Amino acid sequence: MTNSSAYYYTKVMSELFLHSPSDTGVSLQAISSMADFWDFAQGPLLDSLYWTKWYNNQSLGHGSHSFIYYENLLLGAPRLQQLRDFREDILSCYDVYSPDKEEQLPFGLLNGTVWTYHSQDELGGSSHWGRLTSYSRGGYYLDLPGSRQASAEALRDLQEGLWLDRGSRVVFIDFSVYNANINLFCVLRLVVEFPATGGAIPSWQIRTVKLIRYVSNWDFFIIGCEIIFCIFIFYYIVEKILELHIHRLRYLSSIGNILDLVVILLSIVDVGFHIFRTLEVNRLMGKLLQQPNTYADFEFLAFWQTQYNNMNAVNLFFAWIKIFKYISFNKTMTQLSSRLARCAKDILGFAVMFFIEFFAYAQLGYLLFGTQVESFNTFINFTQFQIILGDFDYNAIDNDNRILGPAYFVTYVFFVFFVLLNMFLAIINDTYSEVKEELAGQKDELQLSDLLKQGYNKTLLRLHLRKEQVSDVQKVLQGGEQEIQFVDFTNTLKELGHIEHEITELTAAFTRFGQDGTHILDEKEQEQMRQDLEEERGSLVALNAETDNLRRSTVSSPPGESSPEAAKAGGWVSEEFYMLTRRVLQLETVLEGVMTQVDAVGSKLTMLEKKGQLAPSPGMGKQGIWEHLQAAPAVTPAPWGLQGGQESGGGGVLKHQTAGSSVTTSPEAPSAHALHF
Repeated sequence: MTNSSAYYYTKVMSELFLHSPSDTGVSLQAISSMADFWDFAQGPLLDSLYWTKWYNNQSLGHGSHSFIYYENLLLGAPRLQQLRDFREDILSCYDVYSPDKEEQLPFGLLNGTVWTYHSQDELGGSSHWGRLTSYSRGGYYLDLPGSRQASAEALRDLQEGLWLDRGSRVVFIDFSVYNANINLFCVLRLVVEFPATGGAIPSWQIRTVKLIRYVSNWDFFIIGCEIIFCIFIFYYIVEKILELHIHRLRYLSSIGNILDLVVILLSIVDVGFHIFRTLEVNRLMGKLLQQPNTYADFEFLAFWQTQYNNMNAVNLFFAWIKIFKYISFNKTMTQLSSRLARCAKDILGFAVMFFIEFFAYAQLGYLLFGTQVESFNTFINFTQFQIILGDFDYNAIDNDNRILGPAYFVTYVFFVFFVLLNMFLAIINDTYSEVKEELAGQKDELQLSDLLKQGYNKTLLRLHLRKEQVSDVQKVLQGGEQEIQFVDFTNTLKELGHIEHEITELTAAFTRFGQDGTHILDEKEQEQMRQDLEEERGSLVALNAETDNLRRSTVSSPPGESSPEAAKAGGWVSEEFYMLTRRVLQLETVLEGVMTQVDAVGSKLTMLEKKGQLAPSPGMGKQGIWEHLQAAPAVTPAPWGLQGGQESGGGGVLKHQTAGSSVTTSPEAPSAHALHF
């Protein structure tokens, strides 16, 4: 993968092979003719390839192996290869390169690989996309000898034998180096194209890749991460297969689901290529160790390793985009997706109009300036986009055509930049205003923080890191004492691990049952509190069982069918069930705070009345508060917690469940000693 060492490795190699000049001042980038190519090949190229001595002319001590910059081992022999074009016998002319017109007959001395043609299959290469066209990887080649002197003689023989002539269309120079300090391969390809117009066009391709994966301790840590990654991928493959089986094509109606599938598919390709690369590198390295003086063809692996890195980059990009799926609970975060969905049709219509005008100006610029201005030498170019961004060469088109050049520039900037671009911004801004106005009047159904809080509390309960209030109060009451002091009650709760906030809620219940104002619970009050706790626990168990049954019946029912429980619940589908669950969780959070505050207010009023600081009032006491709250009919979200009386309009019972807590409110049978935790 990419790191700073890979960047500097690429930079060092490019400076050495691209910028080193010959005695005549010719570097690879400055090649403009066949004569320049031979000057570069016999000078800077050989000097850069063969490093066998220190700067004080002492031997490096590695035999005949070349260590570029004393650190980078030259793998095998560099290869020099050319492609030729077929000659027209009648006119004695050579056309532009085409695979159909490629010369395949021997020429020159008619012996050896350098004078006879070899196909792409024989050489095991892949096509190369150059500056002018795409080239096959067959042709005539020479593997340079292991020393600088022998290589210089071989190149001199090629030059004298006129290896490059009018029929030559491209020359490739391929070699690979390896740096063991940073465990990186650098695969270089230097290319010089000879167009039919004459001259030479140099280009290059430098790929720095990590092909040997597991060497250091950090690499072995990466192995562990990769194993965990494969386990997760296998899990999500099974999950997505089940979801596709349940939802069929409806599953693909969500962009988030499509992104999930794309990420999984790219991950599977990632794992497959990882295995292939490991096996192929082992094969190539074994072959190179057996025959160290042959050409080491790492170009194929380097190419696919680069594509592998690109695929991982795209996969990681999609994984980041998926975060929008998990933060969509908040209405602020949904503005982007809502805005794009709302203005999709308008943007599509705008895109049609924009590209009509864009391609019209592209065709006009290509025909007007294509022969003189480099940025317009092809029909498909990005010059128009550069003009929009303010990056353009006005002088070039003005010098080419002093009348049509300025006219082209002014009209393009006016219609595309000032008109079309501002139309696009107007569409986005108008849609944003509409979406923001609609979302302003909506309430968040469920915030991500609420889900995290619920999950955190349930996890603590399951790990026994958070105390269950009902069970701990029962433990206090089961102490066997005839009277329980308020101070002893609170101290015992602290010993059981409850925090101050939870103790405040529980002491409010203690105050409700201690009606005589002595802050002491006698045996009768303890028994009454114990009975209410048992009823509370039974309600929790029944509600949990009802919820589990409804969830199982809803999820397990196949499409088009329903279990008896699901039919009784009104034939809900899983999406509606989970939406209702989210609303109940939100209601749970709100009611929890309300009940706590009401209990605390009632307890304080009772204490003030008993101390004589507040005159008794039938409507201000704790019991009066609860009777006032229970006077109104209870609102019950059907069918959640519905128990009789709904069809006849008789109210109903609203049950509210938390982790280890419950709220039961009934307008028909109000209890003066109901527990609310």
